[in-house]
Amino acid sequence: MRSEHVKQPVCASVHVEAPARLHLGFIDLNGSLGRRFGSLGLTLQGNGTSLKLAPAKTLKVTGPAHASSRALAYATFITGRLGLPSGVDIEIHSATPDHAGLGSGTQMALAIASALSRLYGLGLDSQELAVLTGRGKRSGIGIGAFDSGGFLLDGGRGETNRPPPVIVQRDFPEHWRMLLIFDLSGRGIHGKTEISAFQTLPVFPDDSAAELSRLVLMQALPALAEGDCDRFGHAVGRLQQVVGDYFAPAQSGRYASIEVAEVLSWIEAQGIAGIGQSSWGPTGFAILPDEAAGQEVLRQLHGRFGERPNLRFEITSARNHGTRIEVCAVTAGHAALRTAM
Repeated sequence: MRSEHVKQPVCASVHVEAPARLHLGFIDLNGSLGRRFGSLGLTLQGNGTSLKLAPAKTLKVTGPAHASSRALAYATFITGRLGLPSGVDIEIHSATPDHAGLGSGTQMALAIASALSRLYGLGLDSQELAVLTGRGKRSGIGIGAFDSGGFLLDGGRGETNRPPPVIVQRDFPEHWRMLLIFDLSGRGIHGKTEISAFQTLPVFPDDSAAELSRLVLMQALPALAEGDCDRFGHAVGRLQQVVGDYFAPAQSGRYASIEVAEVLSWIEAQGIAGIGQSSWGPTGFAILPDEAAGQEVLRQLHGRFGERPNLRFEITSARNHGTRIEVCAVTAGHAALRTAM
């Protein structure tokens, strides 16, 4: 390639801070209306992916090992597909836990891709970057979390190659709390095993898809609009029961982790209906009305399950904004910082 055709960076570095998310469940796994899946999701504070990308002579990635290998693969693939110089220095400051149900793959892919797009002034949006990196094949929740944050509902996958469109995005009550239950010894289904699961599971009943669609439209969304945590939790909990039981043959039960299932069963026995598993897990969650309620449940969990070395609990809240991107642009001999998204 002749030197004049080599793309040149338009800025000195790009810092991307992308959020983790909960996948609260699918709505229509039947697909008889021409769209399949449809997802509920929630963007989270904490457990996000933060990285800095700058041009370099070679490709170098520093940071946690599990995240570095994934970042290296994405950077190699994206620069090759877009015809960009392969030399990139990537510093990973933090990364969403791998295969825990929090969207680590999508956030890393979009973080690397968006940073490269900004670094070389390509102007590609998240939908284009998702298609490029093969994300959003079943759910648009990760892309919606990256873009705007908050509570999200996507409209399912149609016949085109584009990711499912986000059809509802709204702020989630900031005083509500999410209790996260981590099984540090487990990993959710992913890769070829995930693809096989979708291919071998039976046809999702049409009446179950109808129930879940009605549940979302006539209970979850109105409860969210009115700030009714209990009704919202009941809707999510029922959706999790139906979808979890459908996926049970693939993950050996309603929940992927036996220990997380035990914790969720105890939480439900306390009268808390808004419980479930994010995506393929193993991370579980419970929806609580405020900080005091969250801390009280957390205190009791530590007393009851505190000696389980595989379990970790965390209280967090919703993040009502998407990814933060900072571009350090070279202007007149000095660096100027621009913040986007």
